[in-house]
Amino acid sequence: MDRFRLPRVYALTDVQLSGLSHAEQLRLFALGGASLVQLREKQMPALEFYEQAKAAVAIAQSHEVQLIINDRLDVALSVGATGVHLGQDDLPPEAARRLLGAGAVVGFSTHSVDQAIAAIRLPIDYLAIGPIFQTTTKSDTSPVLGLEGLQAVRRAIGDFPLVAIGGITHENARAAIEAGADSVAVISALVSDPNRITEMTQSLIQTL
Repeated sequence: MDRFRLPRVYALTDVQLSGLSHAEQLRLFALGGASLVQLREKQMPALEFYEQAKAAVAIAQSHEVQLIINDRLDVALSVGATGVHLGQDDLPPEAARRLLGAGAVVGFSTHSVDQAIAAIRLPIDYLAIGPIFQTTTKSDTSPVLGLEGLQAVRRAIGDFPLVAIGGITHENARAAIEAGADSVAVISALVSDPNRITEMTQSLIQTL
């Protein structure tokens, strides 16, 4: 099977931060050139998130964007998303793979070298490591790894597809790529000003 290829910029939605629906954020990301978007939702009632995800999938398909659902395997399955991104406390990747099938994209969050080494043995397409820098979009974060931690993970996992997450900005994104990440996952730097989402996405893609 061909290894999943990550784009340099991995955009994540945030309804609370942007004030926009997941579908509208995805549309603005796509106009800025994003080809992979994760819907990240921690607070919305299940039915409302399902409806927003369904709308987002329709937009993603029309813009040829791969759409990943964070945590919610049930929603990913029911709306026909490209795949799911799972955390350490979510359903195990083996269960997600069984339910979604071989063609789906399954991502997995890790927070240390040991977790990353364990993750590459799982039926996943990429792993995320973080937080690389201080972040404000997540309250229950693990210790900051820094660029040295990112480099250590890259050495430990070989050429396995790797996303850096946590405090990524236009100013430090290139350093994260140079430290070994294939892709940078970005929330605040893209959506904190809803009027500039397309512009900021385009700018970051051009930077990298």
